[in-house]
Amino acid sequence: MIQDNLKAVISGGAAGLGLATAKAIIARGGQVALLDINDDQGEKAVAELGDNAMFVKTDISQAAQVDAAVDAAAERFSGINLAVGCAGVLGAGRVLGRKGPMAADFFQKVVDINLVGSFLLTRAAARHMEQNSPEEKQAERGVIVHTASIAAYEGQLGQTAYAATKAGITGMILPLAREFARMGVRVMAVAPGMFETAMMAEVTEEIRQQLYASVPFPSRFGSADEFARMVMHIVDNQMLNGSVIRLDGGARLQ
Repeated sequence: MIQDNLKAVISGGAAGLGLATAKAIIARGGQVALLDINDDQGEKAVAELGDNAMFVKTDISQAAQVDAAVDAAAERFSGINLAVGCAGVLGAGRVLGRKGPMAADFFQKVVDINLVGSFLLTRAAARHMEQNSPEEKQAERGVIVHTASIAAYEGQLGQTAYAATKAGITGMILPLAREFARMGVRVMAVAPGMFETAMMAEVTEEIRQQLYASVPFPSRFGSADEFARMVMHIVDNQMLNGSVIRLDGGARLQ
């Protein structure tokens, strides 16, 4: 079973949700390649994770870099059977702001990183998964998990670019799952609510308490470890396919 011998690539894997997922994979005895743009964080993460981890500096929006990074991981691990997409940018801003209309290239950058990057990772990983030998009973060759957001459903003011990309990710999941069913590859997404990530690091304590109060239960931000545990549950449960799981404590953005 692939669950017993994970060979993973994680975009945005050097920090936050991606790094927590990498730790969970390593703890299970798996191998993981961290695809990230940040050299310092990538090297630090590999030093922490040990010999079963590798770092490949990757701009997730660039097809050639993504293909090369996944190829390098597949060569070192003798295949890839898990891909987790965690790379993303918030891209906050109004379409008609105080400084004028949102620049088209700003919107394009958010789309290229969040949405196109998710597609590129999927394409590169699926190419290798298709070559895997299926397990005997269920013929599973791989699992792909992307990071959406509850903003895909309830985007707030100033989240036009971000919410659009996360809605795009949710829209890809079922068609991908249907296409990849023939080769035994499942595709899922997790839509986190408010989590302890770098995006939330600079939030003031006053705003933090207001945000806590907006989460019915538990009234706090989610932890990266909770996200990682959800990814591992998706890996373990073969009936999870073609869907998006909200991980938000019951929060609904206003």
